[in-house]
Amino acid sequence: MNLQTVRESFQEYTDQQRKALLLISLLAIGFALFLFTTTRGSAVAQESPKPILSVAPVTKNILVHVAGKVKRPDVYPLLQGSRVSDAIRAAGGAKKGVDLGDINLARVLVDGEQVYVGYVPKVSSGPTNSGKKIFTGIMNINRATKAEFDSLTGIGPVIAGRIISYRNQNGPFVTLEDLLKVSGIGEKTLSRIRSRLTV
Repeated sequence: MNLQTVRESFQEYTDQQRKALLLISLLAIGFALFLFTTTRGSAVAQESPKPILSVAPVTKNILVHVAGKVKRPDVYPLLQGSRVSDAIRAAGGAKKGVDLGDINLARVLVDGEQVYVGYVPKVSSGPTNSGKKIFTGIMNINRATKAEFDSLTGIGPVIAGRIISYRNQNGPFVTLEDLLKVSGIGEKTLSRIRSRLTV
């Protein structure tokens, strides 16, 4: 069927029929365009989804001093939330024969603290007028006994007992300054005994 035949056939219709045919044709074209644009848009969306940006959590470093009987005593940067076991591992581990049973390896570290490994209190062998043992050297405030605290200058048996009670009720001391929370210990007393203490 050529174009001439189509024109002749179209002229045989009345004006009303022509308008109806024209309207149907326009609707068909419009519907086809609608289908084309909607299906093409969804296909493009499926092919190239928008990238999802994820922001990694910010991690903070802390500095911890590992001292005592470890292979490489030093100050180490560790991630916030690290445990005592991580600090000892960073220092190369404890030396052979060192007992770690008295250390809470699961405790979370805080910035600026010291982890002392292999703490053994030294007892003076010389006689004393009071008849009590005199402890020398560095003592860990989370493991020291009442007798050890009592041997410190300015700390008597009463305050020594308060330190032990506070530690039992509130858990281990995090810093040396936590001793100021114990009744009877002030800034002057702490500064006098600080060189003998560690956490």
